[in-house]
Formats: sequence, C-alpha cells, structure tokens
Amino acid sequence: MLSMAYGIFYRIPPKWRSRLVKTISPKYILGSVVLIYDTEKPDHLLLLRQPPGRGWTLPAGLLDRGETPIQAACREAAEETGIEFTLDQLTPAVPNAVVHTKGRWVDMVFTARVPASTTALSVDGAEVWEAAWHPIGSLPRLTVATARLLEHYGIRSQS
Repeated sequence: MLSMAYGIFYRIPPKWRSRLVKTISPKYILGSVVLIYDTEKPDHLLLLRQPPGRGWTLPAGLLDRGETPIQAACREAAEETGIEFTLDQLTPAVPNAVVHTKGRWVDMVFTARVPASTTALSVDGAEVWEAAWHPIGSLPRLTVATARLLEHYGIRSQS
C-alpha cells in the first residue's frame, strides 16, 4: 500500500510535488539567538529588557531573506547591544537548533564571549530599553520564551 502511494506521488510533476509537500508540511519561522558570556566572569550572561518589559530576553531576531542564521545572529547582536561580531567569533551552541513546537518557530542558537568591563553596550531605547550583565545563578525575571530556551542549556531563572 505504501509503495503504491509513493509510486503515485513520484509520478506527479516535480513542481506540483513540491507545492503539495509545502501545503501539508508544518511551517516554522526561523530565528537566531546569541548567548553572550563575559570572559572575565564566565558565569555572567548579557540580557536585554525590551518592550513591553515583562521580563528579560536575549539578543535575538528573525532571519532576513537570504541571510544565514549566523549572519542574523551577528546582525541582531549589533542592532540590540551595539556589539559587532564577525562570523568566526560566534560558536554554534549545543544544541544549535531549538524547536518551539507550540509557537512553530526554530531558534538557531550561538554563543559568544566578550570582556564585559571593556565592551561598550549600546541600546536604542525603542526596541531595547536596557542591556545588562547578570550572574547565571541569580537571573532576573525572564520572558517565558527566554526561560524555555535557556533550560535547553541547563540555565534556570531563580524567579
């Protein structure tokens, strides 16, 4: 029965086969996230406070058309924190992809390390209100999405 279904499916012209697969397959949004650690205090993580201000988040955002996940991570870090990374300064986190099945999005997660004492942070006051270093052992209130993502890396908020 299954082999007959595959036989029929593969007789469909490739263009229509592709449309059929896209129609019945789940759709996911792709974003990039950067976990930025302090090289001087490795247990400190950079977090952002963004509107509506219900919790702290990570530098993150959706990919632009034609952009790779690591390029998006570099762009988002620069836009939201003022920290300019090159592609070779980011490392894929393990796991690198975090699938959020409820929201139907996939975060590609990268890590970076900078010295907090000499790294200037710059926020625009509109998209990001504040950027600050926090000890992992006493994180402030996080957004639900941020808390769930950090749990994949064994990081839990105390609040």
